[in-house]
Amino acid sequence: MPVTSVTTDEQALTLTIIADFPVPARCLWDAYTDPRQIERFWGPPEYPATFTRHDAYPGGRSHYFMTGPDGDHSPGFWEWDSVEAPHRFTVRDGFAEDDNGTASAIMPTMTMDFEFTDTGTEDAPGSRVTTVTSFNSLEELEKLTAMGMIEGTRAAMGQIEAVLADLASFAAGNGTGLQRIGETQARVSRVICGSVDQVWRAHTEAELLQRWQLGPDGWSMPVCQAGTSVGDIYRSEWRNDATGEQFGFTGEVVDIAAPHRLVTTETMISPDDPTGAKSPRTLNEMTLTPVGDGTLLSYLITYPDADIREQVLATGMVDGLESSYARLEQEVLPQ
Repeated sequence: MPVTSVTTDEQALTLTIIADFPVPARCLWDAYTDPRQIERFWGPPEYPATFTRHDAYPGGRSHYFMTGPDGDHSPGFWEWDSVEAPHRFTVRDGFAEDDNGTASAIMPTMTMDFEFTDTGTEDAPGSRVTTVTSFNSLEELEKLTAMGMIEGTRAAMGQIEAVLADLASFAAGNGTGLQRIGETQARVSRVICGSVDQVWRAHTEAELLQRWQLGPDGWSMPVCQAGTSVGDIYRSEWRNDATGEQFGFTGEVVDIAAPHRLVTTETMISPDDPTGAKSPRTLNEMTLTPVGDGTLLSYLITYPDADIREQVLATGMVDGLESSYARLEQEVLPQ
């Protein structure tokens, strides 16, 4: 078991857990900041976690839920207080009333400090994560301990080794991945070989977008209006240069935290439906997270219903995104 020490300090109102792993600290850091990885170990085996938001920057938030063996649903949230990548971060962790991270009115919150240190050598890498959880009162510490917090944490952290043994699955070069979440959501993920700032600019500057977001071969992007502030309307249109066929997308910027998070609505437009009034609307949440070999781009897409989600995914959307991201790396980021 990777957990080597569990210490409760009733005077300081803290719970300290130390765990050691045979990988560089950077790999351990990425496991905690990549939603694809952390959801494989944040919950105990019988209560796996699903992260629908994981910002990993100061002022950001994480929303997750755990699903029990009988289908019971337990949502939670983090508020990211400080981040010193790739060494340390501090969050406020709490129970939530819903999947949007609304703090529970009856359950306590805790402050959790995670520190990642290298303990090995270049030839024999090793790392340690030290987690210090601070409680608001002795009553809260005793309550959560009685609820099985220590046993649950041990069981959850016992899964980290399997995640670290499968790092190749999360690395650059694997293309664009798709994960269905619940009935109406899908998460598209890809590690892009570029910095967070570079990838952000490529998604928010029209002249860069027009160099890589071109659509299928034979199509051009004559209209590209980017949105960079809440309330801005963006619009992108593509044209088949041989047939004259046209389509596009438009929407509104709902939330923005440059250079990490961009939330927009999206609806398809066409000459027959120039405003998108006849098309379903999605909510698209893009998050950029620095990882060891580039930038992890995560898109969480919320569809109106399950049928529309499957219809859109069946169009080859993920393959189209992969072609665009490959073009982004080849045509834009090297410069």
